[in-house]
Amino acid sequence: MEASPRARDRPSQARDEVWRHAEAQCDVAADAGSVFDYIDQPERLSAHMARRSWWLAGSSMVIETDRDGGRAVGSRIHLAGRILGIELHVDGEILQRDPPRRKAWQTLGEPRLLVIGRYRMSVDIEPRDARCRVTIGIEHTLPKSRPSRWLATLLGRYYAHWCVQQMAADLVHQFGRSP
Repeated sequence: MEASPRARDRPSQARDEVWRHAEAQCDVAADAGSVFDYIDQPERLSAHMARRSWWLAGSSMVIETDRDGGRAVGSRIHLAGRILGIELHVDGEILQRDPPRRKAWQTLGEPRLLVIGRYRMSVDIEPRDARCRVTIGIEHTLPKSRPSRWLATLLGRYYAHWCVQQMAADLVHQFGRSP
């Protein structure tokens, strides 16, 4: 499992908005279909958000999906929780689902998060015989509110890297690292 050596920033079409990028890769000992089935379930891929951690100040978030379970283009995902007494939530929508190679989603509206704003995520699966390489990426903006924006300037990149690293680590834990 490896992280990108550095985050990349790129200007957005919106004025004063920069999209930041982080990604992680891992090689797992499983076929692409098995890996896609695993990542296609938001409660598995976002399991790091449902576990208590220091990044969540000892809290966790609840993951809910619509009747399609986050497994169809247009399907909705909702995460909600309280961190340090602050109510947080984010809604997302599946943009692309190309089994067993790619899945992508993005936030809807303006999420209420502390260290990142709107985001787009993707998982790309590259088959390699009976194993595969998985690349998990996130592009995110800073939150709109001033206090969160200040905090995000300090911690947003680290949090984004932590998220994609946790997702990659969960895949390695589930399937094992490929030789």
